[in-house]
This record gives sequence, structure tokens and C-alpha cells, in this order.
Amino acid sequence: MIEVVFGLGNPGKEYEQTRHNAGFWYADALAGRFACAFKKEKKFNAEVASFNYGGRKIWLVKPQTFVNRSGSSVGAFCHFYKIATEHVLVAYDELDLPPGSVKLKVKGGHGGHNGLRDIIPRIGPEFARLRIGIGHPGHKSKVTSWVLGRPNKIDDNAIADSIARSLNVSEDVLDGEIEKAMLLLHTKS
Repeated sequence: MIEVVFGLGNPGKEYEQTRHNAGFWYADALAGRFACAFKKEKKFNAEVASFNYGGRKIWLVKPQTFVNRSGSSVGAFCHFYKIATEHVLVAYDELDLPPGSVKLKVKGGHGGHNGLRDIIPRIGPEFARLRIGIGHPGHKSKVTSWVLGRPNKIDDNAIADSIARSLNVSEDVLDGEIEKAMLLLHTKS
């Protein structure tokens, strides 16, 4: 079962609409679905929300450390609340998936994502991941400006659609039915 969902992104108005904030967009959508609001928590350098689901508390956390330094916030939160890595879901932008594509997976490496690279040494690699496709600019020299840039209207709509599809399996994910959620999410209709 998932106890906490971390949505990765960069704080600040200038980053709100950038591709790197896809994890924040998912966390915000999940907060909307379960009618809860984020509050700043200085102790974790994060915005935190919670809701009751199936008789237990579920946390939503948006680290305010910038994506590449997410591990300090994620690690502090998990250690404070004694949340096992297997009960964590991290939602983030994925260059290797086209906009509109979304994949759920459990465990693994960082796949070149600097946010995951910073999280894994602090809590281990056994957490679930929601990989929200943002596409690749075509050359590694363009990656930084790509992730820190705004998607065009077509890509923005495709990313929003993938987040909406992810919300449709959120109860399965929270219940720990990851395989079921993966089958539903990854199957083309």
C-alpha cells in the first residue's frame, strides 16, 4: 500500500508551467481528486497535504528543494514518519516517454533522472514510480532548456491527458494493487 506520494518539480512561479513540474501537476491533480490542500512544512522543505483513504492517512508531498535536490526532503519526510520505501510513490517527468505516455513501475535505478539520483541514496530504490512522459528534445545538449521550458499546446494537452488517466488508477495504486494499475494504465483502449 502507498502511504505517501511525492510529486517532483521546481518551486516558484517561473517554473509552474515547465515540463520538469509534471510531478507537481500530478500531486495537485491528486489533491483535487481527494479534496485536500497543500500547506508549507518548513521541517521538510515541502508543501504537504493529506487525506483519509480506506481508514488510513495518505500524504501528498511536493518538495520545494528543486528537482535535483529532492532527496533531502523525501528522506526527511520518510524518516520522520517511519515510512518504508515500499510504501512510497514518486511522480516525475520522464524524457524517455513521449508526451501523453505514462508508465508505472516498481523499483529500479535513476534512469538518468537527477531527482531520482538524489532520492535513491536516502531511501533506497524500492519505491514505485509514476513516469509522466514529456518527450525528448533530440539531443542531450538541449535537455536542460527542454525540461525548464513550457510544452506547446499539443504536448501540454497530451501530458494533462496522461495525468488524468493516472488519476483513474489512483485508488488501485493507493491500495497497493500496482500490477492491476499497471495493466489498466499501460493498456491502449
